[in-house]
Amino acid sequence: MNREFAVGFGTLALINAGLAQSKNRSGFAWFLASLFLGPIATLLIVLLDPVKKG
Repeated sequence: MNREFAVGFGTLALINAGLAQSKNRSGFAWFLASLFLGPIATLLIVLLDPVKKG
């Protein structure tokens, strides 16, 4: 059961990295954060406003 849990968190971390990059945030940083925070990181990414470039 632990292996499935790890695969799920890894997959979620990859998805969160893509979401973060779409909002002009660091995909790698959010990938690492997602490994520890899991679904909480997803919620944070969705609720945070995109970073404005310029």
